[in-house]
Amino acid sequence: MRIACRRGEAKTRSSGASPQRVSVYCAYEMSTLPERVSAASPLRSARRTLEIEARAVRALADRLDAGFTRAVELILACTGRVVVSGMGKSGHVARKIASTLASTGTPAFFVHAAEASHGDLGMITSQDVMIALSNSGESAELLAIIPLVKRQGARLVAITGAPQSTLAREADAHLDAGVAEEACPLGLAPTASTTAALAMGDALAVALLEARGFGAEDFARSHPGGALGRRLLTHVSDVMRTGDALPIVPRAALLPQAILEISRKGMGMTAVVDADGKVAGIFTDGDLRRTLEKPIDVRTLPVAQVMTAQPRTIHAEQLAVEAVKLMEDCRISQILVVDSDVRLVGALNMHDLFRAKVL
Repeated sequence: MRIACRRGEAKTRSSGASPQRVSVYCAYEMSTLPERVSAASPLRSARRTLEIEARAVRALADRLDAGFTRAVELILACTGRVVVSGMGKSGHVARKIASTLASTGTPAFFVHAAEASHGDLGMITSQDVMIALSNSGESAELLAIIPLVKRQGARLVAITGAPQSTLAREADAHLDAGVAEEACPLGLAPTASTTAALAMGDALAVALLEARGFGAEDFARSHPGGALGRRLLTHVSDVMRTGDALPIVPRAALLPQAILEISRKGMGMTAVVDADGKVAGIFTDGDLRRTLEKPIDVRTLPVAQVMTAQPRTIHAEQLAVEAVKLMEDCRISQILVVDSDVRLVGALNMHDLFRAKVL
């Protein structure tokens, strides 16, 4: 069947049948749409949206009161978990707030308000604090479970846009996230209100983070798979080469022995040590090239005469990123790892750091 539409009419043709003209109803005739959208119109709309939402967030700061402090105190005193819940768009915001809390030192998880009435309420215990989000404060799914949550002994923090709502009145602490208007021109789609609720959740998470003294290393422990985790949790001892993989020759070794060790171990250098295992120097590919430019018999030349004495070193317990900085600052590609007595315990080069994804 072929259909062609023009100004609210359609023509249909079936095989073997005469053309039939039929009228169709169009809720919005295509002829009423502009052929080309003005370039300025979307930008005006976007700026208006951002300005409304920015004003909504700025207004939150002026309305912060003892309820916010009370919410922080309740969560800090919590011996269980923080359970965050909501419906619809507020549910999506609640899920993000739970994730932010969990990654900044406050154990938290999301429970869908509707699912809670069908068994998930069992996730909530008397040691928990529940954060309930509802712009109207009258979400039926939330109000259905709040009495049960409180009966168990859990404390309730409400984030709403209506301080006189049922949810706000039932809460042990209420955070006012109300907005003057939605960015949606129809005043229907949650826009400024969800942005305000999200910002209030972030403010709560950061206040808790600071109250707990939560630092960068704590953050890294909950983000081991990310770049920050690798940078803050990877130590030199985790990536350095040791044992048979460590290129090493004694101070009395001749240059051919050092060259052979460099070739076998593939690090572009070899450590040179004293009899007691203390680092005497390092001999690198660069040192070899400079040596070969000289009129010297390399077959009988002691490596100690052409090595770099007192090379840069690092300790195994230091962070791998410290090794990166030291190597970059000194413009070197390898570094020896020593203990407190300057005895050689390992070595690493830039390739090792690349493999560990520290760089």
